[in-house]
Amino acid sequence: MEPIRVSVSRGRVVEAIHRVHAVAVQDGAVIAEAGESGLVAFMRSSSKPLQAIPLARARADLDDRDLAIASASHLADEEQLAAVRALLAKAPAAESELECGPAGDPPSPLQHNCSGKHAGMLALCRARGWRSEGYRLEGHRVQREMLAIHAEAAEVDVDEIRTGIDGCGVLTFALSLERMARAFSRLAQLEGGGDRVAAGMRAHPVLIRGPLAGDTRLMQALPGWIAKGGAEGLLCAAGDGIGVALKAEDGNGRGLGPAAASFLGQLGFDLSDLAVIPMENSRGEPVGEISV
Repeated sequence: MEPIRVSVSRGRVVEAIHRVHAVAVQDGAVIAEAGESGLVAFMRSSSKPLQAIPLARARADLDDRDLAIASASHLADEEQLAAVRALLAKAPAAESELECGPAGDPPSPLQHNCSGKHAGMLALCRARGWRSEGYRLEGHRVQREMLAIHAEAAEVDVDEIRTGIDGCGVLTFALSLERMARAFSRLAQLEGGGDRVAAGMRAHPVLIRGPLAGDTRLMQALPGWIAKGGAEGLLCAAGDGIGVALKAEDGNGRGLGPAAASFLGQLGFDLSDLAVIPMENSRGEPVGEISV
């Protein structure tokens, strides 16, 4: 199949078209695809649930909320920031130890959308007795653990995974869409922590991003599923034994909801609430829509 074409329409005029590649994997085999399932991309923040698994393996004292915020790209609302503070307290670690850089107004590391992941990495250091300074750097034990869990989940050799530096300073990992989908399909079954990370995400979908976000809304629409978006137009999800990865070719993520609704609809899953994204002007007036 060709990539999914998501149209951005204003009135009756199509202003833009986003091409979205997608693949679904079940029991290690591709069961549906649109576009290039072999397309390689960095997972960016879609990695966060995988990055939380070494933490879950190391820390039996963490609850669903701790593992959800460690998997999140939060919007710095009060509930989300409280969850990051709670994870830091359990680590134990101080806000000043977060190496994600500042964000927000006034800027602080706590308000960075990746602060939950970074708090989890500090908690992993404390559990393993590793020095925490420089935990974001490639040579640190934390980042070696992150590389290893991606290889384990995707069933590839560590040498096959190309790495780069993510926006928050840690490593990010490049895989094909098929291997991303495979990794998500296996996530909840990964020994020693995958089930706990998945349970945390299911219990707290709003912590993962926010009420208007595609990953949060997908989890709310499909109980039992997990989902996590990533920068440059990536969305990974899993449920009912199926793993899915979608990637906007141009890196614009605004069409991922309609693309996911179309793609998963072909597999029998109802995501009609994501099928059309209305667009409004600054006065709150409807002016167009994003849809397949």
